[in-house]
This record gives sequence, C-alpha cells and structure tokens, in this order.
Amino acid sequence: MVRELTRPEVADRPMVWPVAGHVVLGHGRISDFVNDTVVTPDGSRMERQYTLHPGAVGVIALDADDRVAVVRQYRHPVGFQLVEPPAGLLDTDGETWLAAAQRELAEEVGLQADSWQVLVDLFTTPGANQESLRIYLARDLADTDAPDGFVADHEEADMEVCWAARADLVDAVLAGRLQNPTMVAGILALEVARLSGRLDDLRAADAAWPARAVREAHDRSLARLDGQSG
Repeated sequence: MVRELTRPEVADRPMVWPVAGHVVLGHGRISDFVNDTVVTPDGSRMERQYTLHPGAVGVIALDADDRVAVVRQYRHPVGFQLVEPPAGLLDTDGETWLAAAQRELAEEVGLQADSWQVLVDLFTTPGANQESLRIYLARDLADTDAPDGFVADHEEADMEVCWAARADLVDAVLAGRLQNPTMVAGILALEVARLSGRLDDLRAADAAWPARAVREAHDRSLARLDGQSG
C-alpha cells in the first residue's frame, strides 16, 4: 500500500551514501567532472558521474511599478540568448550568500535593494550536477554603481539590461518562451507567494540553507578520498 506523507514529512532529507572511490575525470575553469563509486544500502556498488559546482544565487528584483530587472545573456551550451534575472556563482571566499546576491545585483543591473527575502531554494540538476541555487526577492530598489574593480567580460560584456513586467514574465514562462531555471523558479515562486498572500511571510534573507551544509560535508569527504588516492 502506498502511504500518504504527513505534513512534516513533505521535505527533502539530507543523506549521503558512503563513497568508496572518487576520481576526477576532467578539470574545468569552474567545475570538475567526477566519477564516484557509491556504496548502496544493500552493500552493492554503483558508479555515478556528475559535475562539481560551487553553487549560485539569483535575484528577482521587483520595482514599485511591478517590473523585474532582467538581462539578456548568451548561453553557449544551449545556443540561446536567455532572459535571466541577475545571478552568479558562490565562488568568493568569505562572502555570505546574501552579500553575493547584493554584489551580483549591483554588477549586472546597477541596482541595490533595502528589502531582501528568500524566494526559493533548489537543486538545478540533481541527477547530474552538484549545483544548489538560492533565489532572493529584492524590493525597494535604487540605482547604484558597480563594485570597485568590476569589469564585465565574455558573455557579460554583451549583456543587455532591461525591465520586464512581472505579469509578462509569468505568461512567457507558462508559454515556454522563457527557460532559464533561475527565472522560471523565481518568477513562479513570486507569483505563488503573491497570489496566496504570503509575500510578507517569505523567509528572512539570512535563513538557513541546509543544502550548503550537506555540500560542504560531502566536499570534505571527497577531499579525504583525493588525499588517499594521491
């Protein structure tokens, strides 16, 4: 008989099966591609290949006119110029998740915000990629300069900064015209919160993010395996 989950059970559970072997198959500028030999609960072993990733943050910046700040950015792997919210990697040592989001908002669209809340957390591709993503809602916006030393390069040098009506973004997502996961998840989470009257009940900007603690513990275990093999 298939049971129904209770309300408290409707949650992802941290769980890392033992890793008996860890091999880096390829090194990249941001990510490595690895193969893990994983011990299953019945004692058998399986091989899993996936991409390591530092994690990322994104920002749905909503202004007083119900518009969202977006960029048009070329994404080479998929062959599209995507409409995206400001977003970036968690690859700066000592930087908090919120500080990273604030930096990206200033760098990519020249904005700052007085109000910050967590919209949604997600794993972008949990079967093949380690990436965890936190999307913030930023409101009470104002113009600001880019951080000192920031110079846009590569795809970012060709980005177009725009405003888009929130309702138009929702329509475009549901019609399949927008496909960036940060945009899709962020805009739909905003719409659900708005329609259900939960905007004021969103999580605080410094809310716990369990995925990051699990990732850090997992990375430490992989580092020990790397040391043993080296």
